[in-house]
Amino acid sequence: MTAIPPERLDQIAHRFAELEARMASGTLEGEAFVRASRDYAELEPVAKIAAEVKAAREEMAGLAEMLADPEMKAMAEDELAQIKATLPDLERRLAIALLPRDSADAKPAMLEIRAGTGGDEAALFAADLYRMYERYAAEQGWKVEAVSINASDIGGFKEVIANVTGTGVFAKLKFESGVHRVQRVPVTESGGRIHTSAATVAVLPEPDEVDVSVEEKDLKIDVYRASGAGGQHVNTTDSAVRITHLPTGTVVTCQDGRSQHKNKEKAMQVLRTRLYDAQREATQGAEAEARKAMVGSGDRSERIRTYNFPQGRVTDHRIGLTLHKLEEVLAGPGLGELVDALIAEDEGKRLAALAE
Repeated sequence: MTAIPPERLDQIAHRFAELEARMASGTLEGEAFVRASRDYAELEPVAKIAAEVKAAREEMAGLAEMLADPEMKAMAEDELAQIKATLPDLERRLAIALLPRDSADAKPAMLEIRAGTGGDEAALFAADLYRMYERYAAEQGWKVEAVSINASDIGGFKEVIANVTGTGVFAKLKFESGVHRVQRVPVTESGGRIHTSAATVAVLPEPDEVDVSVEEKDLKIDVYRASGAGGQHVNTTDSAVRITHLPTGTVVTCQDGRSQHKNKEKAMQVLRTRLYDAQREATQGAEAEARKAMVGSGDRSERIRTYNFPQGRVTDHRIGLTLHKLEEVLAGPGLGELVDALIAEDEGKRLAALAE
């Protein structure tokens, strides 16, 4: 790995000092303050690591001069050995912090889980996945709000869409998109045979209002009576909403709330997210191809993980990682281990690509 040039460290320190001064000036208001706050939050961890690298390099230079002094040589050698052991890790952390970031990493996300092959068992597994992400989100201090739920007759989910908000949501969840496979004995199986079922997960970055423009004239909005679970309002009021985006043919429905207004609001939220994701896919081009070569494309048709209940293991097929802690993964903490491993693999491959 090529060392970060000293002048780059100075640039980072100078830029961070400028931002600190602007934030402390008290002259920033409105959008200017929001932008500066965001820039400051993004640069602060980078500046901290850069300062540590610079300090370590300067200390190494000073210790190298002390080696010429016989009385100081032994102490200098010990301290120099310690710095040489820690500096490579600092350099790597800084290189990772300086990697180009996906512009959507800091955004909240729309989480969509759908039952795939396997009938009722697939719907039950989809519900298990949703609970897994709810628990992981709680650990991260995120908020999960269900936008739309299509429940199955035995308590699973044919489809569930939820909004996940918090710090760094998309950055941590984006590699969860794909086909999740489960191997277990279904509750509906009387013979004790192991079945294989699947559910698809899609994690889409949720746009800001300015990221995607949706004009009223491009929308066809239908209201109808909700069906399924939902209480007394079901089949009594036209609260369900279906929105069709005419230019793209994208259709979104929402019928979970009692209020037609709230259902429309939620449906528009999902619509904007899907349109934003389509825009990203269309404009990123080469970047999307590069991601495919790393830990996966995030395509929902790609099988990414297997949850094997008889053996109590979870295997992520993209990085060849198997954890024999299925219950811990489904409970949330174990999922964090998988997420961190996927992020580390992605960063390592991007570093290697930059070095070539």
